[in-house]
Amino acid sequence: MADEWTVLIADDEPAARRGVRQLLAPFTAFSVCGEARNGAEALTALAAQRPDVLFLDIQMPGIDGFEVIRRQTAERMPAVVFLTAYDQFAVRAFEAEALDYLVKPVTEARFGATMKRVTKHLQAEAGAAPDTPIVVTTPKGTTVLSARDIDWIESSDNYARLWAAGRSYLLRESMRDLERRVGARGFVRAHRRALVRIAAVRAIETTPRGGVVARLENGARIPVSRRLRPAFTAAIRGRMR
Repeated sequence: MADEWTVLIADDEPAARRGVRQLLAPFTAFSVCGEARNGAEALTALAAQRPDVLFLDIQMPGIDGFEVIRRQTAERMPAVVFLTAYDQFAVRAFEAEALDYLVKPVTEARFGATMKRVTKHLQAEAGAAPDTPIVVTTPKGTTVLSARDIDWIESSDNYARLWAAGRSYLLRESMRDLERRVGARGFVRAHRRALVRIAAVRAIETTPRGGVVARLENGARIPVSRRLRPAFTAAIRGRMR
C-alpha cells in the first residue's frame, strides 16, 4: 500500500523515537516525516511538515507536550497520540482531545489498537470532504495545490489570488466558483473579496476603530466585514470545539 499519511515523532529520548519507528514499520499507510527532541522542535516541525499524526511525549525539557498543544492551538493540531512513562496524565490528555495515550514501554498489541483508532479517525476525516486539488499555472509550469495548503484567497480583478506557504498564485476563476469548490474544506468568507481557511487563523483581533481582523499563521491580517462577522466567528468557534 502506498503511503497515505505522515507522522511526526516528538520525544526527548532517542530510544523512544526509534521504538515508535519500529512499531510503525508494519503500518505501510504511514510514513515518518520528521522527529523532534523537544517541544520547541515539535512546534517548528508542525509548521514545516504539517503531519497527519503526532506521537507526542508529555514530559520534555522546556516545552512539554501539553504546552505544545496550547501554543499550536488544538484546532491546528494533527491527530495526537500521547507518549509517557507515567499514567497520571491520562485524564488531562483526553481533555486535550488526544486520540490515545500510550504508556512506555508500548507493546505491539497496544500499539496496534492505537493505529486502528488513528486510521479510523483519519479515514472519517477524509470521508467527510474529499480534498480539492487546484491546478494553477506558473512561469515554471503547472502546479497542483491542495486546498489544505492554501491559507487564504483574494479576488484580483478577473482572477483569484491563492496564498500558500508564503507564495501567491493567480487562477482565472471567480470567487463564487472557488467558494463552491473549497467551502467544504474549511474555507469561509471574511469579506466580499476574501476567503480564509479557518485552520490557518491564529487569532481574531479588534482594531482601534472597532473593526475585526483575522491574523493568520503566516502573518497575514485579513479584515472581517461587519456583515460576515457573525458567520466567520461562528466558524472559528466550531473549529475549536
